[in-house]
Amino acid sequence: MRKAVYPGSFDPITNGHVYIAERSAALFDELVVAVLFNTQKQGTFNIEERKAMAREALIHIPNVHVSSFEGLLVDFMRQERSRIIIRGLRALSDFEYEFQLAQMNRQLAPEIETFFIVTEAQYSYLSSRSVKEVFHFGGSIQGMVPPGVYRRLRERFPPPGLDMR
Repeated sequence: MRKAVYPGSFDPITNGHVYIAERSAALFDELVVAVLFNTQKQGTFNIEERKAMAREALIHIPNVHVSSFEGLLVDFMRQERSRIIIRGLRALSDFEYEFQLAQMNRQLAPEIETFFIVTEAQYSYLSSRSVKEVFHFGGSIQGMVPPGVYRRLRERFPPPGLDMR
């Protein structure tokens, strides 16, 4: 049985993340979407909210489950008994950073492989940060995030004058 792990902060999960998860789940028997809990960063959503959004966005993929981890990814990989890390690439600019991470993980755990999956062109500009920024300034994020994420963003940051009761 081949199990892969797709790690990330997913703050929040975007349609680009969903696309990478769908592609990965089609290649492996099981996919763990691993939400990083980083005590060094203050996220928009807490770890439980990010996991809930990921579960909701990925419910249509039967061989995916969502988990979370703190600390080194290679330690989580060993805990999960997986040797395959999935990383999405949007553009060439992502590659240098992702390559360095893959090399570091390879140094720490030579038995673990990193697979890069290139996203669909329609998602090549998407990042969690850019989605939040566009939303914050009142731009449309239609087609960028799953419906549950959009709902949570509206609840967390309602437009001025909107009564959310």
